[in-house]
Amino acid sequence: MPKKLPNLLFDFGGVIINIDYQRTLDAMRLLSGEGNTIAFTQASQSELFDLLETGKLTSEDFRTGLRSGYGLQATDDELDAAWNAMLLDVPAERLALIAELREQGHETALLSNTNHMHINVINQQLKTQYGFANGIADALDRVFYSQEVGLRKPGEEIFRHVLREMNWKAEETLFIEDSIQHIETARRVGLHTLFLAPPLTLTEALPAAIRAFPPTAS
Repeated sequence: MPKKLPNLLFDFGGVIINIDYQRTLDAMRLLSGEGNTIAFTQASQSELFDLLETGKLTSEDFRTGLRSGYGLQATDDELDAAWNAMLLDVPAERLALIAELREQGHETALLSNTNHMHINVINQQLKTQYGFANGIADALDRVFYSQEVGLRKPGEEIFRHVLREMNWKAEETLFIEDSIQHIETARRVGLHTLFLAPPLTLTEALPAAIRAFPPTAS
């Protein structure tokens, strides 16, 4: 019986788009008269950022929370620029690899902890650079943003939501992610995982992970 191609579930930041969290931490610190650092890292974050990523805060609410919580003295534009400073480039070779895998028959989806401020910037960048009218959604079969689902990683339910919506089986799905706490949850749910620990990149590691994926019946 032929081997079924694994479904591919991608994280966004650090997997498809390059991210540098330190750039935002540094930019926010410069806006603080007391040199305060925001509680936002790849590993953990405060409730303010959880609320933004689950769609419970407007941009205005978020800026207010930054000002009151961290003593930031800044205009809206300055806060937005600092918050978006972490967003870097989307390498063309990663998009080309995803396109090639879709042509081969892999089903693909994105699962991202994100927020409307970041997504707007990233998708505009993709539109300008690559002509993607709908941003990253043009590169995959479907996208799942935490801000729209109302859930976020590393909770198990957002993974179960994606599997239900895509009609995927966990054991037939490979999750590609650069945050170990999300990898651990995915494994508990039953997904296969590819942990892109630096300096691994998508184009270097994913083809081999697919070749090593355990056979499943079609």
